[in-house]
Amino acid sequence: MQRRNFLKHTSVAGLVFSPVFKTSSSIVAEKSTPEKNIDDFELNEATIDMLQQAMQAGKYTSRKITELYLKRIEAIDKNGPELNAVIEINPDALKIADAMDAERKAGKIRGPMHGIPVLIKDNINTGDKMMTTAGALALQGNYAAKDAFIIQQLRASGAVLLGKTNLSEWANFRSTHSSSGWSSRGKQTRCPYILERSPSGSSSGSGAAVAANLCAVAIGTETDGSIVSPSSVNGIVGIKPTVGLLSRSGIIPISATQDTAGPMARTVKDAAILLGALTNVDEEDAVTKNSMGKAQKDYTVYLKEDALKGKRIGIEKAFFNGSKQVVDVYKTAVDVLKQQGAIIVEIELKKALSDLGDAEFTVLQYEFKDGVNKYLSAANAKVKTLKEVIDFNKQHEAEAMPFFKQEILEMCEAKGDLNSGEYKEALYKNLSSRLIIDNMISGHKLDAICGVTNGLSWCIDLINGDYDTGFSFSTPAAISGYPHITVPMGMVHHLPIGLSFIGGAYTESQLISLAYSFEQATKKRIAPTFIANSISMQA
Repeated sequence: MQRRNFLKHTSVAGLVFSPVFKTSSSIVAEKSTPEKNIDDFELNEATIDMLQQAMQAGKYTSRKITELYLKRIEAIDKNGPELNAVIEINPDALKIADAMDAERKAGKIRGPMHGIPVLIKDNINTGDKMMTTAGALALQGNYAAKDAFIIQQLRASGAVLLGKTNLSEWANFRSTHSSSGWSSRGKQTRCPYILERSPSGSSSGSGAAVAANLCAVAIGTETDGSIVSPSSVNGIVGIKPTVGLLSRSGIIPISATQDTAGPMARTVKDAAILLGALTNVDEEDAVTKNSMGKAQKDYTVYLKEDALKGKRIGIEKAFFNGSKQVVDVYKTAVDVLKQQGAIIVEIELKKALSDLGDAEFTVLQYEFKDGVNKYLSAANAKVKTLKEVIDFNKQHEAEAMPFFKQEILEMCEAKGDLNSGEYKEALYKNLSSRLIIDNMISGHKLDAICGVTNGLSWCIDLINGDYDTGFSFSTPAAISGYPHITVPMGMVHHLPIGLSFIGGAYTESQLISLAYSFEQATKKRIAPTFIANSISMQA
């Protein structure tokens, strides 16, 4: 959950780093010279296709690739710059890789994900030796009895479960002034571009890990901004699918109407491959039945370089104001759309949705209480209700709440059940966003809507929490349950920023096609260089 959005309305050894130190209010670093950070990791920027070709040619095995990523995590995540993106390593990762190698040797290839290491956000159940805690000490020891449905699909695809990623605790739905990427179990994740900067959230670890080449691809989750914002801030591609395209069973919830998992990758193609591997109808998540006849197992067939030609793209006008440097990058991206043959139509979607006010936050409070109580009642955690989570945090305040508290958890606990008139009224108002978006798309005959995904990464501040950087486009697709894809569109002062493509329900195929066309025309993805702090950029 990108908490800032709704609160407005309410070889590895070749890498050289400077030492860093932490303070209680922020994370800072000693001055370093960015150009000395030499990163010669042999799998840097490797795509799924590249890894498959290497395994097919016998240059690598899945075991070798998995070993390289494990060493990379040790060097980059735990030592070196200490990104803190990975909260737990899967002790069975090499065993899975060996099994996939044996199948390959026997002539069995399950598909494009066969033998590919994947990191998974720590709010998604894995029925193995890894915990599922949403980063919370209160859930320490929660070993799931079985895989989440999407993890069942992932295993069936032949992927290697490499480990779990850190996140903003409770998917950033704990405090009104939290620091994105911080959890009581995993501590603070950092942005790999400038280490004092936030990785955004709540899929902070997944975003930072993919950006820093700690894995091939990763899975995040989103309620409002938690896939697309860390993807934008960390210079990668993120897909927030239509709610219902992917199952949510076995995922620690916030909202039954907005939650979804989604792929995070360095390229549109890799994100499309992972998305296809995760789709299927789940009897335990009724909303997935709406995806029948609409979901695809192979989204790569929609990857066309000329896909923008003749397409009508709605451009959000609100983002022509604000930080000049961000606006300039946005204008350049719009020019690229034009050069690729797109027809540009200026729109004001943010303004059209402004009357919805506090409805989203009200809906999320009710649905979080209901969903978390149901999840915990069947989990292997020592806490069985939201009330017990709150009490645990109070009893272990020094460890669980050393910086910010749990105001949002307490707000949720004070709410009634889903029969409440307040909830039903807010939900009706929230879902009216679908009609607003649909009417805008049909009225202007649009193929997609574009805008700045999120502002530039802000400085980590554990005491005061996150602050607004003036740009965000996650809410329209989040409250409507519609798909949203972000692609790198440029850099400002060594920090990435993404361009969003939003469409109507189950238009993933078209959005992937448009995003790929933009990506291929621009190729703005730049690997991070782990700059110590903003001051060092002036060296």
